[in-house]
Amino acid sequence: MTLKVAIVGRPNVGKSTLFNRLVGRRIALVDDTPGVTRDRRVHPARLHDLSFDVVDTAGLEDAAAPTLEARMRAQTETAIDEADLVLFMIDARAGLMPDDRTFAEVVRRKSKPVVLVANKTDVRGAEAGVLDAWGLGLGEPIAISSEHGRGMAELRDAIAAAAGDAALEEPEATAPADNGEALIGEDVDPDADEPAIDPDRPIRIAVVGRPNAGKSTLINALIGEERLLTGPEAGITRDAISVEWNWQGRGIKLFDTAGMRRKSRVQQKLEKLSVGETLRAIRFAEVVIVVFDATMPFDKQDLQIADLIIREGRAPVIVFNKWDLVEDRQATLAELREKTERLLPQARGMKAVPISAETGRGLDRMMEAAVATHDIWNRRVPTGPLNRWLERATAQHPPPAVAGRRLKVKYMTQVKTRPPGFVLSCSRPEAMPQSYVRYLVNGLREAFDIYGVPIRVALRTSENPYAGRARRKRG
Repeated sequence: MTLKVAIVGRPNVGKSTLFNRLVGRRIALVDDTPGVTRDRRVHPARLHDLSFDVVDTAGLEDAAAPTLEARMRAQTETAIDEADLVLFMIDARAGLMPDDRTFAEVVRRKSKPVVLVANKTDVRGAEAGVLDAWGLGLGEPIAISSEHGRGMAELRDAIAAAAGDAALEEPEATAPADNGEALIGEDVDPDADEPAIDPDRPIRIAVVGRPNAGKSTLINALIGEERLLTGPEAGITRDAISVEWNWQGRGIKLFDTAGMRRKSRVQQKLEKLSVGETLRAIRFAEVVIVVFDATMPFDKQDLQIADLIIREGRAPVIVFNKWDLVEDRQATLAELREKTERLLPQARGMKAVPISAETGRGLDRMMEAAVATHDIWNRRVPTGPLNRWLERATAQHPPPAVAGRRLKVKYMTQVKTRPPGFVLSCSRPEAMPQSYVRYLVNGLREAFDIYGVPIRVALRTSENPYAGRARRKRG
């Protein structure tokens, strides 16, 4: 069983910076603003010859029960309960604070092995803070600088002493940088054509939408536990958090993302970083579930998010959340589906499912739609049937004449999947009207059941082996 190490402490002591150093990548968002981290994040880590899972947590704060800070603290206490070892971090530069003493007592009551870490010791005067840390009664403080990597050897020795043999591993074992959970997108080339669907490989599903649409609540309802922080406040989620899950025997990797507001409203640096994480999650997902608020759907931002997903070539599924708040459901659903077809024609036939993350209604139908859309996104059409269809389509509606010369369509072939991509060989690609390309795309959808995903068609002209020969003879 892999050792699990939780990093805890009050806000802004450098927990996420140490987390990033231990995993070897800049995964967690880091900013000078206190309280950046809210959800707990787990990732394989390595420190010299020690291998373990490290958990980044929200800063411990003393707050009343109904508040966001209190819910963040509950998430952190859950991380402590699940951990085998706790790294309790203080800011040596600022010195010991009353909250440090309060939370040290919280950790002590959990009866878990604790390593006391005094961070930010790379500045003058930090020695006094290290000495003060002895007063917490958690043992010898380990002086480190997580930003500059100082004190990592001493931290390794302290973890090994506290954890015993559980953290030791042979030096030649593969590091997490090679086989651990990759940063979003590091394990896939979005432009590469991939083989047929591998049922053993988890489907990567990102959940996106405007702030407060119910994305984190949806993921918690799917996995059946309060894994992600939720509440009535908009913009709770900041990092793109991944959660491993299994649905009907199929591996699923869910990505919760920060809510995306209109670009003009995103002013703060921290929100820009969060939106950047969301965009990255969209680009490297396979299926993207777009969460609309059923009580106020089809906001301009909803349509822009859906359009972005289609332009990135992902497999989109729309869900209308908060369906339990809708009164005339049958009429509302017919209206929403009509608007989906009319306002998002780029992926005609996109699946739209009403759900309630709060009550769990419609979640199985949503997952069925997601898996079915993933299958369509991976679909390959054989060249023979494709060109027989093309012959019938061009006979029924021939290409137009441009500048007095009729365009000739020669053949079509599928060159990639994920999403389906085709090359159409024709006489003058630059003169082919987009209206005719749309006619062919719509015909492809109908003939081969490629509904609800983007279809890309590239126009090419075949090389003429005799081009230029007459001019050479005359010369």
